[in-house]
Amino acid sequence: MKIKSKTLCLAALLTISTQVTAAPVPENLYTQQPSITPELAHPGQYPVGVKTLQVVHEKQLNTQTFTSFEDRPLTLEVWYPAAANAATEELATYENVTRLHKPFSLIGTGHRNAQAQKTGQFPLIVLSHGYTGYRTIMYYLGEHLASHGYVVVGIDHTDSTTEDVDFVNSGFSGFPSTLVNRARDQQFVLDYFSQDDSAIANITDTDHAAVIGYSMGGFGAINTIGACYGFNQAGLQRLGFPEDAAKQLIPVFNSCHAGRDEVDSRWQAMIAYAPWGGESSVHDAKSMKTITVPSLYVSGDQDDVSGYENGVKKLFEQTDSKDKYLMVYENARHNIAPHPAPKIAYETDADLGHYIEPSWSNEQLNRINMHMSLAFLDCFVKKDDSKCAYLPKRDNATQVKDSEGKLTQAWPGFPDRWATGIRFYRGANAK
Repeated sequence: MKIKSKTLCLAALLTISTQVTAAPVPENLYTQQPSITPELAHPGQYPVGVKTLQVVHEKQLNTQTFTSFEDRPLTLEVWYPAAANAATEELATYENVTRLHKPFSLIGTGHRNAQAQKTGQFPLIVLSHGYTGYRTIMYYLGEHLASHGYVVVGIDHTDSTTEDVDFVNSGFSGFPSTLVNRARDQQFVLDYFSQDDSAIANITDTDHAAVIGYSMGGFGAINTIGACYGFNQAGLQRLGFPEDAAKQLIPVFNSCHAGRDEVDSRWQAMIAYAPWGGESSVHDAKSMKTITVPSLYVSGDQDDVSGYENGVKKLFEQTDSKDKYLMVYENARHNIAPHPAPKIAYETDADLGHYIEPSWSNEQLNRINMHMSLAFLDCFVKKDDSKCAYLPKRDNATQVKDSEGKLTQAWPGFPDRWATGIRFYRGANAK
């Protein structure tokens, strides 16, 4: 009897151990019918390869002490046009954790470590997550753009990923690093691929690049393309810095052009999804008027993190680029860019609140983002005028009946009657 009891106990322990350590089953989050997908959200001509890189940005400011410099490790996820035989490689899975550090696995459409195209030059797109986030939180956009002939690089911004931050006990532990490094990480990726000699770098056109940022990634992207930060002592104190530290750190935080003397001319376009900073006026208004890079802002009009009227909309209005645009999701809050919530996120509101939009399907948001991002990038990075025509000229996507009882024309590329609840604004002289 004793031997049997010990055996049963051991079997139970092994079962529990297996349950704890077993890898999550990969989830496919995208099930939407093609008939309601905007035209430019369909896959492109290239099979997609996916590769993870470990790189180091040398001698960066230590944001724990602010008195020394150290090497800054970064993990990158790279999506790229792959060789024709890419389908023989395994499908990519993306392993991540929620804000409460619950692991999950998502399955994509790219192929892990597939051979890159041997020829061609494909513009570089830098993909920058929010605080907190991870390099694959917009993997749908990385895969999509790569299928249309771009090399897309998602960054794990060290110190501010969901894995780095204890969201419950010290939710803002990586915020100083975020303020200092977000734009600098973006610029580093462009510099890295312009100097690397790998098979992927050899087909990457770094002279024609764009940055896409979500939330704090958008905050950094605005700085990368030309704005200066303008933190004052009171602002830093509101962010939790003690009075003496706030006074001393103003010169550290206040910088322009990702810490460069001038904007890197290789940046051809910027897309900012729900960028943070407008409500706190952290981007210097005078420098915003020097921005010339074509810019697309995307926001929910109920954004309760970055703000809309005094947040994203204000940033759009302050930007002085001739080609500037603002797309607005009506009744959406802040979560307009992440992939849909994995199953495990539904266990707690703290995790689910990182993904879900109460009034929208996140998958539908993703499809629209894919369509509009591709139109904008093809227009201004690839200089394809035919794609500029997909940028709406009527500000309301919702079709209404005219005096003869006929529906007004749908936005370019949108199926008839499917686009609703979206607005689109253009700068006065936009293309």
